[in-house]
Amino acid sequence: MPTDSVKGPASYFPSIEAKYGRPIAEWKSLIRAQSEKKHMELVAWLKLEHGLGHGHANALVADTLKE
Repeated sequence: MPTDSVKGPASYFPSIEAKYGRPIAEWKSLIRAQSEKKHMELVAWLKLEHGLGHGHANALVADTLKE
């Protein structure tokens, strides 16, 4: 098993960028701008306002909030 393989939420990032056409840094900036929201509120917001699927939204929120 290669040690440089991406694991966890970041493993979704290439497909998120390809499917939704925005770089990950832009998604994270949008999430940070919603600082009053909790994790699942952010997931719901990404799904409703930006059309992301649940897994992609959850991965972005989880990775952003752990920073």
